[in-house]
Amino acid sequence: MESLREQLKIQRRQQVKESEAALHRNSSLLQDLQKIEERLRGPRPRPQLLALETRYWASVEESLPAWEHFLLGKGPHPTHGPGPRRAKQKASTARGQGLPPRPEPRTNPSER
Repeated sequence: MESLREQLKIQRRQQVKESEAALHRNSSLLQDLQKIEERLRGPRPRPQLLALETRYWASVEESLPAWEHFLLGKGPHPTHGPGPRRAKQKASTARGQGLPPRPEPRTNPSER
């Protein structure tokens, strides 16, 4: 009985040591992961990119209800059903906004 009690005490001490070592190892790994995460974030994006991203997510949130209905099978496809649609931009309007002209169609070299 006494020897069993001593063995249990030894096992408990060993478990405590292993637990403390694991805790130390885990905290070290967590710190390493946090450092890696900070390095991966890199430099801050430009303000124009942040503004574009903000507008994109606002657009996603705005169209989310229509897509939810469609994906749940409760409504028509958002681009086919009734609802607000954006008017297509005319080519002359697009070029007036400083966009480059469209490239000329390529011709087959054998036709020259």
